Amino acid sequence: MSRKSNLDAIFQTGPLPAASSPAASLEASNRPSAPDAPPLEASNQPPPPRIRSGALAAMGSALEHLASRAEVAEQIETGSAVVELDATLLDGSFVADRVSDATDPTLDTLVESIRESGQQVPILVRPHPSNKGRYQIAYGHRRARACRTLGKPVRAVIRALTDADLVVAQGKENLDRRNLSYIERAFFALRLEALTFPRDVICAAMGVHKPDVSNYITVARTIPEHVVAAIGPAPKAGGPRWRALADRIKTAPANKVDQLLVDPAFQARPTDERFVALLEALTPKGAARKAEVWMDEAGRKLARVERAEQRFTLSLDEKLEPAFGDYLLSRLPEILAAFKAGKE
Repeated sequence: MSRKSNLDAIFQTGPLPAASSPAASLEASNRPSAPDAPPLEASNQPPPPRIRSGALAAMGSALEHLASRAEVAEQIETGSAVVELDATLLDGSFVADRVSDATDPTLDTLVESIRESGQQVPILVRPHPSNKGRYQIAYGHRRARACRTLGKPVRAVIRALTDADLVVAQGKENLDRRNLSYIERAFFALRLEALTFPRDVICAAMGVHKPDVSNYITVARTIPEHVVAAIGPAPKAGGPRWRALADRIKTAPANKVDQLLVDPAFQARPTDERFVALLEALTPKGAARKAEVWMDEAGRKLARVERAEQRFTLSLDEKLEPAFGDYLLSRLPEILAAFKAGKE
């Protein structure tokens, strides 16, 4: 008999059949049978429905509840469930990836979006490695900050991440979403190196090759952090201009840089204008700008860039990549459209 049949037999309701005594059983076995008695016919009537007792129904409900809780716990443990966390229990990543900008209008936009439509995309966190009951953000710092401003819980996915897992997830999220500016990427690489992460982990986190990581770290070591904090992320200033600023800072008097950084008129400008103002202030009048060389991932000097007033000249070495110039020229309309869309 199956386990279910046993349970049904135990908890069924209605009168139980009378138990026969041993003497009655013996008498029945010795009684002669009636030869002319008609055979018993099988009844076609369905058996009466069995009604489970309240105790069994309660037990089944409890088991279903426990199974549901176990399933939810498993989903949370494997990082496949979205939960709501108190924003005050969240700490930032152990490595910063963004430069604060007091003039950034996008945070206010994000706050209003979450106020009106809720938090659509969950953030990723891990249980805090040294502070029980708290969580550490892998990515989604701005969403968490916006929810904290609104006093709302934060929708999050919880996963058990190693330090390396966390920084790789953090870097890849930045690649997929709002890209970090050049200088933010440079200081992200420098901080990862300071935490003794190997270069292959830094490359995986940033989605670049080792020569690019070396260039990032060189720029971040040259430009003082307080200068970057005063300028902000400057998303429109690409690598060549940040490298040019690094060269200017090497030879510029420190007091000249600091005087400009504390100027209220300088601080009131948007971040990209602050960058331009500092670069122009440190560029000698009439000085020829040094040509810049661009190398591909194999280290080949594929392009040369020369800048003058209102002029940008790009030269390609077609011995290394024949027909690349024609390909680039054919894609200029698409590149210009993408550039304009990004500005908007």
